Amino acid sequence: MKYDPDKHHRRSIRLPGYDYSQSGAYFVTICAYQRQCLFGDVVDGQMVLNQYGNVVADEWKKSSVIRKEIKLDEWVVMPNHFHGIVIINNTTVGANGRSPLLRGCTHPQMKPKSLSSLMAGFKSIATKKINILRGTPGTPLWQRNYYEHIIRNPDAMNKIRQYIIHNPVSWSVDQLHPHHPSKW
Repeated sequence: MKYDPDKHHRRSIRLPGYDYSQSGAYFVTICAYQRQCLFGDVVDGQMVLNQYGNVVADEWKKSSVIRKEIKLDEWVVMPNHFHGIVIINNTTVGANGRSPLLRGCTHPQMKPKSLSSLMAGFKSIATKKINILRGTPGTPLWQRNYYEHIIRNPDAMNKIRQYIIHNPVSWSVDQLHPHHPSKW
């Protein structure tokens, strides 16, 4: 089907007017491209990472070392997706961890030290490293974009932490499981 901008426009899933570089806690989810189970298997309610899943885990952990403005809270790599809680404390000054856009590029530059900057950098390096392992340069690893939720209070934080912790146990009924219809 040919692209028609009147029919095929994408709407932002971000909260309009919200500054995603401001200090706060955020729940993020990213899905593997076409929800392929690339990162390992759930065995007896525990996630067992394969070499690609280990790359995702290692690069996520490195994110807080590279980006001093973030702290990682609970997170989990699942067979075909990733959940994590990120806490941004944006009181430091510096670069956003990504190269500046080239002159003449029509894409808007992301805000330094923002959630989008973190997610773009993380997805990019994980894709690059996994594609080297797979011998598949240029192949998508992740779905476009990511889901985010602003965590506004301690009760919400605790509920999301429990969801992440129990995600492997509930994998068989998860909406992102490949054998279940999904709203995603």
